[in-house]
Amino acid sequence: MNALTPIEAENPCQSCGACCGYSENWPRFTIEDDAALDAIPAALVNQRLSGMRCEANRCAALSGTIGKATACTIYALRPEVCRDCQPGDPECLMARRKFRLPPLPAAITD
Repeated sequence: MNALTPIEAENPCQSCGACCGYSENWPRFTIEDDAALDAIPAALVNQRLSGMRCEANRCAALSGTIGKATACTIYALRPEVCRDCQPGDPECLMARRKFRLPPLPAAITD
């Protein structure tokens, strides 16, 4: 097995970002209150006001290259669905497969 890079060991999401590029329907708003929604920059909200704006399937708040190095430009303000996605959970693994990324090592997901 390949050794983990320092970024992968500390936070595998920063070397992935697949969940943020999986589907334009995924970064949706669910249980956020009005104050949380108002804090998200309007330029990053889709026209239906139902979730994050996406370019193709990629969330507009994602910076970097999927599978290399990524970051959420509104990490502290991100929607609840984004907070709920965890390294190695079923949604994570599904997104990683779409981008042909290997599953995360068990050491990260335990």
